[in-house]
Amino acid sequence: MDAKQLKWIYLFVLSLIWGSSFILIKRGLVGLTAIQVGSFRIIFAALFLLIVGFNSLKKISRHQWKFIALTSLFGTFMPAYLFSIAETEVDSSIVAILNSLTPLNTLVLGTIAFGIQFQKRQIWGVFIGLIGCLLLVLSGASTHPGQNYYYVILVVIATICYALNVNLIKRYLSDLNSLSITTGNFAVLLVPALLILSTTDITHSINLEVTQNSILFVMILGVLGTGIANVIFFRLIQMSSPVFATSVTYLIPIVAFFWGLLDNEMLTPIQFFGAFIILIGVYLSAKK
Repeated sequence: MDAKQLKWIYLFVLSLIWGSSFILIKRGLVGLTAIQVGSFRIIFAALFLLIVGFNSLKKISRHQWKFIALTSLFGTFMPAYLFSIAETEVDSSIVAILNSLTPLNTLVLGTIAFGIQFQKRQIWGVFIGLIGCLLLVLSGASTHPGQNYYYVILVVIATICYALNVNLIKRYLSDLNSLSITTGNFAVLLVPALLILSTTDITHSINLEVTQNSILFVMILGVLGTGIANVIFFRLIQMSSPVFATSVTYLIPIVAFFWGLLDNEMLTPIQFFGAFIILIGVYLSAKK
């Protein structure tokens, strides 16, 4: 199978995995705090990757470790906690839709910080995406007064982190295989995640059934939705472009929306319209 076909398969598989991640976070939050969900997610992913990819760390040269550390911070560490905290106040399907801003931020950061050329059409895409984001958030805030929509700012910050991450990988780590990058990321993050988890009261609730069920959901999220998915994603970045790789966020909201329906989440007509506008903006910014 050639690279052109393979990159579309990777894109589809990632959409299924990451589209399911938001409902797994929501399930994890039933018996865990947001900080515990983020920490367990990193820990489970790190343990899995160190088992299957420990030998790949030898391929990372000394000068590349600083970029491994940076990509681990922006690509995993900060988003893992930001998304968990955001879902304590905002529906998982809304968070997934706002995650679609990643390609727009990838374009903006790529242009400003990495010298990537852009077209006028792509700038229009950025503005259209922002309009859709405002519609989605303002409508949600008015129809769900019990939810604090200021928390969507955390999602936007997470998408900026993702955008910076993919540009860093494309620029500085393209010559390194995806398993080495991913395993290196989590080798760096394992100890900080363990330290953060130790500051919570997890030892007092670990024997509760609700806590154990939540840990199981986060284990699936960590191994499949973070560990395996990141290996696929980093490979996709290397074989395509940062904007194409992040266009997986076209499909993530569709998967997440159906999970949300099963969990009694429903968008208003205006929110549907806002989501549609976001996807138009992403399409214009990502189209070659």
